[in-house]
Amino acid sequence: MYAIVDIETTGSYAANNGITELAIVLHDGNKIIERYETLIDPQSPIPQYVQVLTGIRPDMLVGAPLFSDVAQRVYDMLKDAVFVAHHVNFDYSFIKFHLESCGFELDVKKLCTVRLSRKVFPGLQGYSLGKLCRDLEIPILNRHRAGGDADATVILFEKILKQDSQGAVGHMLHGKSREQYLPPNLPSEQIASIPYTPGVYYFHDLKGKVIYVGKAKNLRSRVCSHFSNNSTGLRKQEFLRNIYSVSWQDCGTELMAFLFECVEIRRLWPAYNRSLKRFEQTYGLYVYEDQSGYLRLTIEKKKQNLTAYYSFNSLSEGWQILRKLVSQFELCPKLCFIQKGNEACAGLTDKTCHGACIQSETADDYNRRLRAALRSLQEMLPSFIIKDRGRNSSEESFVLIENGRFYGMGWLDKELQIQNLDSLKEQLTVYPENDYMRGLVYTYAEKWPEKKVWEYGSMGVKSEYKSIRV
Repeated sequence: MYAIVDIETTGSYAANNGITELAIVLHDGNKIIERYETLIDPQSPIPQYVQVLTGIRPDMLVGAPLFSDVAQRVYDMLKDAVFVAHHVNFDYSFIKFHLESCGFELDVKKLCTVRLSRKVFPGLQGYSLGKLCRDLEIPILNRHRAGGDADATVILFEKILKQDSQGAVGHMLHGKSREQYLPPNLPSEQIASIPYTPGVYYFHDLKGKVIYVGKAKNLRSRVCSHFSNNSTGLRKQEFLRNIYSVSWQDCGTELMAFLFECVEIRRLWPAYNRSLKRFEQTYGLYVYEDQSGYLRLTIEKKKQNLTAYYSFNSLSEGWQILRKLVSQFELCPKLCFIQKGNEACAGLTDKTCHGACIQSETADDYNRRLRAALRSLQEMLPSFIIKDRGRNSSEESFVLIENGRFYGMGWLDKELQIQNLDSLKEQLTVYPENDYMRGLVYTYAEKWPEKKVWEYGSMGVKSEYKSIRV
């Protein structure tokens, strides 16, 4: 049994909108068995544009039943049927949400007449209900009303059943088929061609613009996971409606995929990516010379027009490192802003400050120690290379951390001879880095230490860089 459904609503997502009209037509595959249509009081305002589109005005709903009044009948008609609708996930999300609010759990198979029409009637100019009715000569009366659209969808579904020589309906209803969960405008053929490899994937809108970039250990599984639930929220519903195609890039390893996602999000700035867009290193270590010629160190929020000597993700991390430098190299705590106010320098009291704050130590002597402190900071920062598998058997991937910063990455042919670090750097693509990307590489290096082919700094003992066959 099929239940062909159409609804009119006060908005585009179920979690915060009501149903104003509902039509259900039960069909056994040959003929109509039962038909039910009713206006519904949504108990919420109807936006003016919706009134213009549907013709349903508030005065028409006076005395109309609430959804809770018809929920039992709706559930009884749907519970043992296949739920059929044009853009089925939209109608299904509303019906399921409002039934659940009345204590009914709906869990039935679905069929989307948009997706079925693409398969059974390929090559048409469009697959909206209006365009399909025009091209397939289906009469449609009372457009944008639940009853009129449901009746037109019934005729469309009958045509689909009659012309379905390839078994599209049966395939979509198969228990293992995920196609019924796909966005209506996303061709299932694209999903079928996605590999099961680590990589980065892109969702595109109608004009081909990238609206989302994601990373994956397994590209096919991750892409499909976006469609495994039918969230009733506005953002998810708009996201699904705007997906028209998917593309991807094989990255060879999970690390390369995660790093490349960061790069692509910052490059493309997709509309539906949020978390990595907001990520920025907040604080920096700045060096400047005061009017007396003394170099000074300070931790401050990042400044657009100044280059930080090093960046930190938290204020406490920055001050911790600065205090360590002040103690180790006997720098003045007042000149480094660790001690503030007019009190006497604490470093003078404990004899760790040589008097730069009262100019009893020359600027040249003080600056010499401060520069040594900065050099030691560079030496503390790790440098290493991660070599891993490539995108195919003839190449390998390389990631370089140099002096604590993510330098770049790339895929190199295994037959290429690398003689030293500089020659490797020439082969890699340099990318803008951030603390999140560094953290990804550090975590990976700790998990897979055998993949480091060279290192120097705080993460390991200095080892000789040897000529390696890439």
